[in-house]
Amino acid sequence: MTSLVVYEDSSPSADAELLKKACHGWGTDEKAVISILGHRNAYQRKMIREAYQQLYQEDLVKRLEHELSGDFERAVYRWNLDPADRDAVLANVALRKENCDYRVFVELSSTLSPEELFSVKCAYQSRYKRSLEEDLASHTSCDLRKLLVGLVSIHRYQGSEVNLQLANSESNILKNAIEEKKFDHEDIVRIITTRSRPQLMATLNRYKDEHGCSITKHLKNDPDYAYTETLRTTIRCIYNPTKYFEKVIRNAIKKSGTNEDTLTRVIVTRAEKDLKEIMEQYYKRNSVPLDQAIAKETSGHYKRFLLALLGKED
Repeated sequence: MTSLVVYEDSSPSADAELLKKACHGWGTDEKAVISILGHRNAYQRKMIREAYQQLYQEDLVKRLEHELSGDFERAVYRWNLDPADRDAVLANVALRKENCDYRVFVELSSTLSPEELFSVKCAYQSRYKRSLEEDLASHTSCDLRKLLVGLVSIHRYQGSEVNLQLANSESNILKNAIEEKKFDHEDIVRIITTRSRPQLMATLNRYKDEHGCSITKHLKNDPDYAYTETLRTTIRCIYNPTKYFEKVIRNAIKKSGTNEDTLTRVIVTRAEKDLKEIMEQYYKRNSVPLDQAIAKETSGHYKRFLLALLGKED
């Protein structure tokens, strides 16, 4: 469920005029930017961009990029892109980091529908003139490459049908591979990257019933940390996205020094999807409201903007 508080009776032309005024003259009216864009859904933001372009022959996203700065600018910039284009940008940013953030690709492949993922790959190719698979393959190697490229290449079946006999069979395949410490076994990659979410959950539940613990516990002791950790992350994200994103946020704000890039990514990508459930999970896990935790670890206009996306006001 969305956390965003949307003002339904807004006018794209009026919003465009107010944003132009906020960016005009000496200094930018950041509070005006937040009050408008922090309360508009994806469709409304698209209409505002089109109205702004028509009225002023200027790209609103580029204007805001020029007017704002720091974490606030990055958050507003990503929020105002079309969802597929935003995910393409996040993927490229992850690849360009010194230590590639593989979680971005796990999140894209695990939480988007096949059609949404295809739109992201089209947006990536349009923006960077290369395929997402091509760039991902060039930044990874060996088993990690096989896993990640497999995740973003596959067109998962979206139906709800579950074959319990197959779940039992593939649970045994996973058990045998892990017992032999063949964490990179091709069948593990095949099952994780190709099965529908309901089918994979049935397999993982069967595994847990037979062994008394989740498969992720058995994937810890492997020397190829990057591959195994990414495999475990994929399973957690597919199995329970709400718990997965709660943990990502918790780690982003509780470890030494807030990871603003990770925090921004989760807030802007989940605000119109399931951020309310993530907030509830955060409170259940930490006994502190997420908005209070974020307010404590961030500041200024960046803090105010994130709180607006959480449906809270500073």
